[in-house]
Amino acid sequence: MENDVKSEYQRISDKISYDDFLKRIEDMKKDYEDVSFMDELDIARMIVGEYIDEENVPLAKDNELRKISELETGLHDISITGRIMRISNAKAFVTKKGKEGKVQNIMLADDTGEIRVVLWTDNIKQLKNFSEGDIVKINNVEIKDGYRSEEAHLQGRSTIEKVEGEEADNLPEYAEKITKIADIQGEMQVNVIARVVRISRIRTYNSNGREGQFITLDLKDDSGSISITLWNKDVEIINEIELKEGDSIKILGAQSRVRNGEVNLTHSWIGRIIKDDFDVPEYEEAEIMKIGDAHEMKDVTLMGVVSKIQDAITFQRSDGSAGSVKSVVISDETGSIKVTLWNDDTKLDINKGDILKITGGNIEFDDYSDGYRINTNWNSGIIINPEDDAGLKQVLEEHKKELEPIKIEDLHKLEDEGDEVDIIGRMMELYDANEFQRADGSAGLVRSVKIADDTGTIRASLWDDKAKLRLNRGDLVKIENAKTRFRDDSVELSIGKTVRIIKMSENDAQSLPPIDELEGEMYKPIKISELENIKSERDEVGIIGRIINLYDVNEFQRSNGTMGMVRTVELADDTGSVRASFWDEKAEMGLNRGGAIWIKNARPRFRNDAVELSVGRATMVIKPKDEEAAALPSLEEIEESIYKTKKIEELTEDDKNIKLSGEIIEAYGDRILYEMCPNCNKRVEYVDDAFVCDFCGEEIQQPNYLMIVPCVIEDETGTVRTTFFRKQAEELIGMTTEKANEVIMTTADEGSLAGKVEDLIGSEITVIADASFDEYNEEIRLIAKKIVK
Repeated sequence: MENDVKSEYQRISDKISYDDFLKRIEDMKKDYEDVSFMDELDIARMIVGEYIDEENVPLAKDNELRKISELETGLHDISITGRIMRISNAKAFVTKKGKEGKVQNIMLADDTGEIRVVLWTDNIKQLKNFSEGDIVKINNVEIKDGYRSEEAHLQGRSTIEKVEGEEADNLPEYAEKITKIADIQGEMQVNVIARVVRISRIRTYNSNGREGQFITLDLKDDSGSISITLWNKDVEIINEIELKEGDSIKILGAQSRVRNGEVNLTHSWIGRIIKDDFDVPEYEEAEIMKIGDAHEMKDVTLMGVVSKIQDAITFQRSDGSAGSVKSVVISDETGSIKVTLWNDDTKLDINKGDILKITGGNIEFDDYSDGYRINTNWNSGIIINPEDDAGLKQVLEEHKKELEPIKIEDLHKLEDEGDEVDIIGRMMELYDANEFQRADGSAGLVRSVKIADDTGTIRASLWDDKAKLRLNRGDLVKIENAKTRFRDDSVELSIGKTVRIIKMSENDAQSLPPIDELEGEMYKPIKISELENIKSERDEVGIIGRIINLYDVNEFQRSNGTMGMVRTVELADDTGSVRASFWDEKAEMGLNRGGAIWIKNARPRFRNDAVELSVGRATMVIKPKDEEAAALPSLEEIEESIYKTKKIEELTEDDKNIKLSGEIIEAYGDRILYEMCPNCNKRVEYVDDAFVCDFCGEEIQQPNYLMIVPCVIEDETGTVRTTFFRKQAEELIGMTTEKANEVIMTTADEGSLAGKVEDLIGSEITVIADASFDEYNEEIRLIAKKIVK
């Protein structure tokens, strides 16, 4: 080949350098690499032809008849005669320049040998008048190097004609022996007539970095069954001859081999598949087994409605390649069963509610789920929403109605934990994912979200990989197989690895309102007086109120050792007041007494039969609109409204926010500071030279201190014991807790501030307080919330 290329170059050596000539050959080879009949010499001749008009000098006379044994590369425009021993199916190809074409092969034999003859697009039309066994003369062919040996290639002007008479003498006979499937053994070339009972899906494979494809046909004659595999371009034969299950075919030149102890066939490069009405047993589709009758067996056919789908899981094979596996569950009126799909099948567009027909599956016992499963393989048939089996499909369509997503308001009516449900809704709130450690020491991830539809909202926990999904506020999603769980008599959803989250388009929204409408309904504020109607701490509420009291931020240590912060805020509107606990970062918000705020999705908490609000990470605190703030009473109006003035004789044990004025007639200062546990905020005892918290069971190195000043207040109707805590106590005596502790530590006398406290006796005071009943002393007492003057 190299010498021939150099010879071609010599004809134009005065017009182009040899290096440039070779470079042009390499460039053109890339354009023609998919065209097997174009070799280096052909490309060299094309380049030469661009420079000169000289005709090639043939190595033989035009249409000189040659014997096959005499053929050698380089011969042009010769004729060959022989018997057609094989005809392949035509195959389509596309060059890199986008040019489409077809190629077809025949095997031609004479009394001296056998050669492959290659026909290209225009030549193929001539073959429709010929078949195996015919004797033909082929004119104007060119001999080229082939993959195995020399090949004869037809050219544009080539012709094929049938030959009879003396030229047929001494040619090998063509005998089309048909082999029964039961007689096929390994390493045979056979002809088979059979019925197609199953056509697999097209599969892909990767070999040395190159991706290929194959398809398998299951065949049956009156002696047995066998499968044949078509590789790469041969896969297109299925569509070319419009082959379908139930068709009868004749396969010529198939190659048998043994794989995993079973004999099967491969469609060879020179083989042919012919569809016709051959005499083979009629096609009988396998009986569809009821899922409730499943037991360990092979090659079964089942059909059911898809009731559950899990996301595909990728894994690494022992050879380092990647694989994938996916599970779906199908159900009929007799039961449910898991179907395991592998690799390419995991990409099938299967949706919940589809009817799935599995042929050629193997039923196995699944130790993991303690039940049966259908394991599919490369030869299984998977049909989505089949058109036949109308009777069974009607039954499954009825079963399918049970799988429809339910409304969120109906979720709250469920009574059993662990139910699997589907919902369609919008992502309303997404909070940061939190890491945690499981009991086995492994790390986990959880993320809370809030989902809404036109009937309500629900909280959901996304676990591990689901917590990493890229979701945005307002996304329309369908959630399949979420599990219900109860927390404080309220339903939430748990979304783990067996749950699917499917993003949907706005075209699928149906009657679901846009996010701004859902948000308006979801966060619609209520009046503070309506908080009394709240029944569960899992409910979420929103209020617009004015801040009437702000208390200091308190730090504390959680049981896991982390530090937290909390701040108590008192809010009021025109119907009442409520306390709210602002936690952690919310405790550091810039709030001002008298300011208006809108708290969205706060959690209620019940303390002493009264409702308070918990404002944490998941709660939104924003500034209300001007018109909403203007609708609130002023701070003075609120105080006048909610702080009802009472005399001592009028007090009841349920009184809240009452205003009381009187004279301090007794004040107790023998001990005003109490040691508190910094972890649980409970009182600690001094035992054996150390502070010990009975609640935590730990020794406390440095306690916190709580100031408490008890007094007795008198008006013209009676007396009442009133206790001042923390800031109110500090304001009462005019000294901070830190300063008071410093004085006591300096004097080593707990009662060193008794005189300062006793100086309060005779003072007039007005307080805002809550009443409670002291069962031990059988009297009403007051807890001061605010000193008015």
